[in-house]
Amino acid sequence: MALRKSTKAAVVGVAAAALAAGAIAGPARAASDTHSGAAGHRATQRAMDAAVKAGVPGITAQVRDRHGVWRASSGVGDLKSGAPRGKNDKFRVGSITKTFVATVLLQMEAEGRLSLDDTVEDHLPGLVRGNGNDGGKIKIRQLLGHTSGLFDYLADEEYFTTYLRGDGYLKHRYDTLPPEKHVKVALSHKPNFEPGAKFAYSNTNYILAGLIVEKVGGRTYEAEVRDRIIKPLGLKNTTNPGNSVHLPRPSSRGYAKLFDAAPDRVDDITDLNGSQGWADGDVISTAGDLTRFYGALLGGKVLPPKQLKAMKTMSVAGDPDATYGLGLQRFETSCGTTLWGHGGGMVGWLSMAVTTEDGRHRLSFNLNGDWDASSMPKIIDAEYCGT
Repeated sequence: MALRKSTKAAVVGVAAAALAAGAIAGPARAASDTHSGAAGHRATQRAMDAAVKAGVPGITAQVRDRHGVWRASSGVGDLKSGAPRGKNDKFRVGSITKTFVATVLLQMEAEGRLSLDDTVEDHLPGLVRGNGNDGGKIKIRQLLGHTSGLFDYLADEEYFTTYLRGDGYLKHRYDTLPPEKHVKVALSHKPNFEPGAKFAYSNTNYILAGLIVEKVGGRTYEAEVRDRIIKPLGLKNTTNPGNSVHLPRPSSRGYAKLFDAAPDRVDDITDLNGSQGWADGDVISTAGDLTRFYGALLGGKVLPPKQLKAMKTMSVAGDPDATYGLGLQRFETSCGTTLWGHGGGMVGWLSMAVTTEDGRHRLSFNLNGDWDASSMPKIIDAEYCGT
């Protein structure tokens, strides 16, 4: 799930009040691990501390590189108690989930159970129809690369107001929402363009991808992710929440600014029915598990070479600004380092997981406040460029 920009505003009132009252006198932080190479991450720690000083409640991060593992945190995990952000916190990863889903479908392709050029209609007959939408024209490849043209259900004003903003969110946060509801909302709109014409990020694509996983696999999307990725890679802190509303411990609280008319108000939004994200954003994980996952993926331990190449092939050919493959994003640092990974946003959480192309230098981190993402590229640059 990717949050729309309108959910991001200025510094939240509670965090600002805590800073003013001296509850966070300078960035409060848990001690960093001192594995070999920790000294090489001082710029990263400074960038995290600067983000907290600017108003982010807290950040948890992990780096894996040739020197070992570096774990760090900054700021608070609970604005009420002042407890520091934990280095091993579990959090909602948002759209990082999409890499998990794309990986499952690419594994299925490698097994000959589907083709990326199969259409949605081939696997979900009759589901994508109406208002100019035609599942017979949309390929799985276009779902995974966001070139289907399907309307993003999160961009529907009624849905957005009811489930993601203000009193609507607070009232409906515990509701169970089946994936078919998200599809129905999307199909109430005309497509944005013809399939394959261009790139436009749409969470609807991965709802359908999850449904195809279930149809091909003959069981739940969650079971496929668990047995194909989570268990083989030993991701012991990674789960799909299903309809659960609680974060497993250890975890910090998540915070959001839900009310445009009250820009200084912050709400604790930690509890949320997991079905409201599903295959476009429901995974719960840790910075450590995410570094392990992306390292294995880019290191060639999860997909055969053909499928990994497809994942890294930009979904819009010939566009120099295209940075999205199949469930995988390409990033360029200010010092010219190419990274692969994915970002993710949920109400209350902002996450990032990136790695060098060989999978050997990995960084994952999470902010437990969703209103300001400006620190995220700075943290990445600090780690890979030392700035």
